[in-house]
Amino acid sequence: MTDNEDPKEAKDEPQSSLPPIKSLRRRKRWCLVFLNICFLLVGQGAAVLLLRFYYEKGGRGKWITTLAQTAGFPILFIPFILFPSIKEPSTKCPRITVKLVYVALGAVIAGDNLLYSVGLAYLSTSTYSILCATQLAFSAIFSFFLNSQKCTILILNSIIVLSLSAYLLGVIDHSVNSFNVTKSRYTFGFVATISASALYALLLSLTQLSFLKIIKKETFAVVLELQIHTSIVASLISLVGLFASGEWRLLRVEVFNFNEGSLSYAMTLIWTAVAWQICSVGVVGLVFVVSPLFSNVISTLALCLSPLAAAIAFHHTVNGAKIIAVLMGIWGFSTYVYQNCLDDLEAKNKPENNDKCPECSC
Repeated sequence: MTDNEDPKEAKDEPQSSLPPIKSLRRRKRWCLVFLNICFLLVGQGAAVLLLRFYYEKGGRGKWITTLAQTAGFPILFIPFILFPSIKEPSTKCPRITVKLVYVALGAVIAGDNLLYSVGLAYLSTSTYSILCATQLAFSAIFSFFLNSQKCTILILNSIIVLSLSAYLLGVIDHSVNSFNVTKSRYTFGFVATISASALYALLLSLTQLSFLKIIKKETFAVVLELQIHTSIVASLISLVGLFASGEWRLLRVEVFNFNEGSLSYAMTLIWTAVAWQICSVGVVGLVFVVSPLFSNVISTLALCLSPLAAAIAFHHTVNGAKIIAVLMGIWGFSTYVYQNCLDDLEAKNKPENNDKCPECSC
């Protein structure tokens, strides 16, 4: 409803069956946080393993993997089909403004996904993991300046420990690319991954700002709506890039040369798309319910847990150093959750702050 609309018309506006996040009791809110954590950990873990499988078995595409990271958005329509009552009423903000936000965020997502794909293609797994760990530091900076994120000793400890865990994981991982990379391509991949990490951190902060300042709706259906619209924009941009770059002409050769066959090639990309959508719902959900920094903490935790996933999926060995890296990741995550628990108790003791999130002042 705009300022010029009749209040009676606003009363007749269809309402979502989902309660606002702020009205949820703390137990239900923490259950929602835990659900999003599961989405992020499972989705990111599966997607990274599938992309690693894609490149190890002969995949070389960049735009096709960029497209796969957002092309799975149709599965997000399933909740709206099964439960039509969760559809959100229109926001107070002008529709054109909301659409421009979706387009802008979608364009940033497409660019970020392309940069990550270049990094995966041109860098070894160890170097890529180390550089990806920098996104947590970038997130702390952007969250502080853009989202008024407070920085306590426990949060600082979590950031440092998780970053060191990811760095240790990269140092002890001696895997190399299965193909030779020139120095110029290595440098390009290095710069692309650092840029992708910074852009990803900025994207999370901008997403929260969009929720608070523009969209201004408070149910989880908002997360699905934003993910669907931005994924559509990012997928269209990726399609344009796929055809404009001429990479689509090489797809037939790539499918033919894929070590596990054409069916495995197709299923790898399809399930990669599904996994990234599950991960993205968790990422955006945590940004909405908690904060961008917390969402990035969970992403880094998923990176730290990757040796366990690789051991299960690819039968890789897990040595003592990798176990230490995993334990450090769990420690860093635990200290951040403990800080949230302290904030939650503090808010509980202040009745006037009961409607605020456990971490931020949103």
